[in-house]
Amino acid sequence: MLERFKFVVSFAFLLLAAASAHAGVSITSARVWPATDYTRVTFESATPVKYQFLSIKDPDRLVIDLEGVDIGAALEGLAAKVAANDPYIKLVRVARNKPGVVRVVLDLKAEVKPQLFTLPPYGEYGHRLVLDIYPLQPLDPLMALLGKRDAGSPPEGADKQREDEKALGLTIARTLEHPDKERPAEVAKAVDKPAKAEISDKKPDVIRMIIIAIDAGHGGEDPGARGKNGSNEKDVTLAIARRLKAQVDAEPNMRGVLIRDGDFFIPLHGRVVKARNVKADLFVSIHADAFVKPDARGSSVFALSERGATSAAARWLAKKENEADLIGGVNIDVKDVYLKQTLLDLSQTATINDSLKLGKAVLGRLGDINHLHKGSVEQAGFAVLKSPDIPSILVETAFISNPEEERRLKDEDYQDKMAAAILGGVKLYFAKNPPLARSKMASSE
Repeated sequence: MLERFKFVVSFAFLLLAAASAHAGVSITSARVWPATDYTRVTFESATPVKYQFLSIKDPDRLVIDLEGVDIGAALEGLAAKVAANDPYIKLVRVARNKPGVVRVVLDLKAEVKPQLFTLPPYGEYGHRLVLDIYPLQPLDPLMALLGKRDAGSPPEGADKQREDEKALGLTIARTLEHPDKERPAEVAKAVDKPAKAEISDKKPDVIRMIIIAIDAGHGGEDPGARGKNGSNEKDVTLAIARRLKAQVDAEPNMRGVLIRDGDFFIPLHGRVVKARNVKADLFVSIHADAFVKPDARGSSVFALSERGATSAAARWLAKKENEADLIGGVNIDVKDVYLKQTLLDLSQTATINDSLKLGKAVLGRLGDINHLHKGSVEQAGFAVLKSPDIPSILVETAFISNPEEERRLKDEDYQDKMAAAILGGVKLYFAKNPPLARSKMASSE
């Protein structure tokens, strides 16, 4: 009887082993992050997935064959996650192509430039297969600067409107490069409105449009810090960034440019590149971090350091923020032509000095609405601040890990006050440090 029992148990184990051998890999999560810049699709699993990838024309579509994968709830629900207004994906189809292979077909709205790559487990994520769908032609940063790019179907007469806007945009671009030349009335209205004498009655040396690059930290696959009550840093920073842009745009001779205007991930060096592409005068990165102690509170401002962090806390924060690329996921096989130019290990003493001046002005205004975590501008090796020619600061608005500050960060009135404080510091900085003419900037590079 005992021998028979052992035989039954052994046979059961063999059956289980055979079933496991034939069981497919389970996709635990499939996510879609649509944005004008690009759309990201991710497939997450506990173990790596083998795949084949095809790009097909007439009509344009992308095909991913997932080998040894089961069609589970995550894959079945993928089609429903594609929004009708997704800039690049029309629809998604998932079906078993042949035994052992699941085929995912993405029907496209236009010809695109896809990138498919894998990411190892990191943080809360398992193995990820990532598809980034970029436009075939990069977006025009000048049109983004003018804020005229609209999503969806264009209204009647939009073609002529776009042509008019493009003509005006090109004229403004020439004006920015050559501010002393005679300008048409419509350009003067767009660029050279009289500045308010709120801080100083002295006429600035140069009257031109000032471009503020506003970077909402984290985004997409990278949620940033999380509050005790469920708030994500990426949502808070985007809300404050949008309010700051609205306030900047209301100022004469100022225009705010959002580095991201949606829930999607941008690599750290990509944020710097976007700021440089629009010839930004300043770069302001907005964050709301967490700390190990829930009672940590207050606002802080950071600038880049070439030599080392000014405190252990600054070093810890910079390390944590620089891990965003590992969390959000970057295709390291792509050799970005701007990376070498943007992240040069230059002697950027002048830019850092200007960053410290800007940071001091902003920190002073933040102290009017919130407790200051540190009374001076700190420095550390933040990758997002490494522009060799744009004064750049990182603003920690408050600690989202502090329940009281988390509540305030979600309050719209407080978000407005935070944006107004940052803008107040920016205006104070420019009152003491008027911007150079674009022609002088170009000649000094």
